[in-house]
Amino acid sequence: MGKGGMSQGEKEDGEEVNMAAWLLGVNTLKIQPFELPSLGPYDVLVRMKAVGICGSDVHYLKTLRCADFVVKEPMVIGHECAGVIEKVGSEVKTLVPGDRVALEPGISCWRCDHCKGGRYNLCPEMKFFATPPVHGSLANQVVHPADLCFKLPDNVSLEEGAMCEPLSVGLHACRRANIGPETNVLIMGAGPIGLVTMLGARAFGAPRIVIVDVDDYRLSVAKELGADNIVKVSTNLQDIAEEVEKIQKAMGTGIDVSFDCAGFNKTMSTALSATRAGGKVCLVGMGHLEMTVPLTPAAARYLIYSFLFHFFLIVLGYSVI
Repeated sequence: MGKGGMSQGEKEDGEEVNMAAWLLGVNTLKIQPFELPSLGPYDVLVRMKAVGICGSDVHYLKTLRCADFVVKEPMVIGHECAGVIEKVGSEVKTLVPGDRVALEPGISCWRCDHCKGGRYNLCPEMKFFATPPVHGSLANQVVHPADLCFKLPDNVSLEEGAMCEPLSVGLHACRRANIGPETNVLIMGAGPIGLVTMLGARAFGAPRIVIVDVDDYRLSVAKELGADNIVKVSTNLQDIAEEVEKIQKAMGTGIDVSFDCAGFNKTMSTALSATRAGGKVCLVGMGHLEMTVPLTPAAARYLIYSFLFHFFLIVLGYSVI
């Protein structure tokens, strides 16, 4: 209890104090009050019900940075989220209190050339939950633009709603790689992003999917979710040639597209070596800050190499749910 017999989450007038998980330093999280901005005419107040823990959150927790994004002052973490609308702004017409929503975590400017061209994820003015210096959503409540809150169908749980953001990353990867019924897919890494990319590839019609990891449990989950074949590998760079042979044998035909969903020197080198001439290799998400990979041999085989980082809910359109 706080002073005067009040609970720590209650103000003197009985109003609730909004609490959030603050990152204060390396491996240091603390639940503290989080003051929200006032509700604008086009905003909504959302009661958070489910927030995923992303790899970027873990990077910030352990090192206070993710790639070039550095935490320089206390920050609320979390960006994969869903909740229930509690209040709506005066001009909000599409949502009402009680609606269950998934939140698009990135607020772009909608004015720059990237936004107007449909690639709003490249907006130079992007404000993304839990990306320094923007606070995240691991809180009791957040205020967010109404047009970036997507109503969930009745058959989709709030936990599944929170997974829409990572799912959108996998779907965007598949769209960028033009996955279809004629595309055989290799996925390096059976973590959450690897698994949603696998599900996306299957939904796009990929006839054969092989997924690779160092962990038996992750591979077993991938198999349960529909991978056609799994290959366990080591972390040893000297094993690449032998493992490429195993992967190609597991596929049984040419590998048209490889997704590196782990981001290590070895996983990217393996993907580049395993993919057929003229195929595509995509790095999905954030890997190591610097990577050394055999690009010259890949260029000689006319491989197409692309990068994917942070894509958001608008890519879903909810047609997949």
